[in-house]
Amino acid sequence: MATAVVLAVAAGLVLIFSHGKSEPSFTPLNAAVDPYAKSLEMSRQEMSESANLAGSKVTYIDGHIANLGNRTVSGITVQVLFHNAVHEVAQNETLPIKIIRTREPYVDVEALAVAPIKPDAGADFRLVFDTVSQDWDGAYPEIRIIHVETK
Repeated sequence: MATAVVLAVAAGLVLIFSHGKSEPSFTPLNAAVDPYAKSLEMSRQEMSESANLAGSKVTYIDGHIANLGNRTVSGITVQVLFHNAVHEVAQNETLPIKIIRTREPYVDVEALAVAPIKPDAGADFRLVFDTVSQDWDGAYPEIRIIHVETK
């Protein structure tokens, strides 16, 4: 009887403390693509790397995104899949696209909500990865637009 009470209390505590946990930092591989994504065109993608002050490597993907639809876009979330040599997913990242505000003296980015993309307009963007899996094959990752905020 005492064991049952202890187990019931433990189960209740687990439910209480796990209820407020946030979502995983990645999106499932089979996540639905936002319907407005077909109105957005990504182009001119380039990858680069640099070292930060801590001596770690930072990886960047810069590109251009055009809004071919009829709504103003104020936010875009992408899923980026880095593959390994056998084309399995080595790393799955979900992050918002940041718009490049200035390029000199260094690249400065801001949230898309600060400078929304109007219909028939575009903007340069940057994605930043503080770490990339050592299993990554070095090829361009797969980028999927999974959420779009429009006005």
